[in-house]
Amino acid sequence: MLFSVLASGSSGNASLIEVGGFGVLVDVGLGPRQLARRLADAGASWHHVHAVLLTHIHGDHWNERTLTHLCRRGIPLFCHGEHQDMLAQESRAFHELRAAGLLRSYHVEEELRLGRALGCLPIPVRHDSGMTCGFRFQGEPDFFGHQWSLGYATDLGTWEEPLAQALANVDILALEFNHDVDMELGSGRAPELIARVLGDAGHLSNVQAADLVRRILACSERGRLRHLVQLHLSRECNRPALARAAAREALAEDVRIHSARQDRSGPCLALGRTQKRQKKQRRENRQQACFPGWE
Repeated sequence: MLFSVLASGSSGNASLIEVGGFGVLVDVGLGPRQLARRLADAGASWHHVHAVLLTHIHGDHWNERTLTHLCRRGIPLFCHGEHQDMLAQESRAFHELRAAGLLRSYHVEEELRLGRALGCLPIPVRHDSGMTCGFRFQGEPDFFGHQWSLGYATDLGTWEEPLAQALANVDILALEFNHDVDMELGSGRAPELIARVLGDAGHLSNVQAADLVRRILACSERGRLRHLVQLHLSRECNRPALARAAAREALAEDVRIHSARQDRSGPCLALGRTQKRQKKQRRENRQQACFPGWE
């Protein structure tokens, strides 16, 4: 399994997970050309993308031009029924995808089979975008019954025990560390925006995220987690050093911390025996503007 965060933040989000040559983009909040550059930085290309999975419908997680590009390439879009209702009102490209038979549905807490060797469990989280989901990705068991797991949760204002249980025993945890509370309170932003970010349907602070990490580890086998990827850091109200310091207090020394960036792809993390991406496959398959300050 190969995992790369291509972009993370209020100006656009996208991550690539690839298993056995089958690639899935989690969110497509950048335009197709910019995504092509980020994919190239991660050692991949659009030829490695076989499906797109949507977390929610805020404008930094999907892009109209990219939905059109998916239709041209014959790449299916997986989203929740509530996402479909909203996109049907806002996106012409969404109707083109549906007319082309490229629309797929998922249901919360029901396992979704994305590829032959890639399963996914959508997990509901609390955010002011209607239905919003995190995901637990898992591979097929090996000869000894072991299987890799990756947890992914961004854009959530609070967490409860079921989320910690759902993300327990993962090898890679990609989790929102959005803001430092003191920086948010002293940011000079509109009071309504500050209240939104700090609210239960807003975004996780560094402290909240670290507390969730502690609870996930308490529910997990000792030594299972290998990588923590910090998502959706606010450029105005956080610093990577602050997020990393909060996370380090919750983690064992051998867990590596990676802070995802808005402006470039992060490192390619690998699990399992296959450490290299397959060569480019030839396939015949065939921004919306983000909301300013919505960090």
